[in-house]
Amino acid sequence: MKRAVALLAVVALLSTAGTGVLVWQLSKDHGPRYPEISAYSHGKTVRVGPYFYCDVVNLDACENPETTGELTVTSRGPVQLAVDPPIADAPWLLLRTYEDAEAPVAQEFRPGVAQAITVPSVDALYGKLTGIVVQLPTLVRDEAGNEFPLPHAEWSVRTIWDPAAEYSESVTDFHPAE
Repeated sequence: MKRAVALLAVVALLSTAGTGVLVWQLSKDHGPRYPEISAYSHGKTVRVGPYFYCDVVNLDACENPETTGELTVTSRGPVQLAVDPPIADAPWLLLRTYEDAEAPVAQEFRPGVAQAITVPSVDALYGKLTGIVVQLPTLVRDEAGNEFPLPHAEWSVRTIWDPAAEYSESVTDFHPAE
C-alpha cells in the first residue's frame, strides 16, 4: 500500500512539473512581433523595432510603437546595417540623413538583393551621417488616379558622434600629397 501511494505521489509530482514547463513554454516571449533592423559600429550593436507598422493593404490600420535607436559613430569606420528577412525579401528603401544634405539620400533595394549593407559614416559631399531610416513602401493611388509609393513600415537609427574618438582632421579634409 505504501508503495502504491509513493508511486502515485511521484506521478502527481511529475505531472505537475510537466504542466508547469508546458505553461512556461507557451507563455514565454517568442521573439520580436515585427521585423527589426540592426546597426553596428565600433563594437556596439543596436536592434530596433519599427517606428510604425501598417497593414500593407490598409494604411489606416497602423500600430505606432515609435521605437527608435541610437548608435555612437566616429569618422573612423562605417555603420553596418542589417535588416531581418521579412524586410530584405520585399522592396525596401534606405534613407541616409547627413548634416549638410538638404534632403535624405535615398537608395532602393529589390527583394532578396541585400540583407546587410555598409553605410559610410562620413560622405565627402554631405558630411557626417546623422541618421538611417529603413522603409517598406506600398504603391497607393490618389483620387486623380496617380500612383506613388508611401511607406507602410519604418525603422530609424539616430547617430551620435563621439568627439573623443575623432581624428584631428575629418576624412573629407584629406588631400593626398602631389
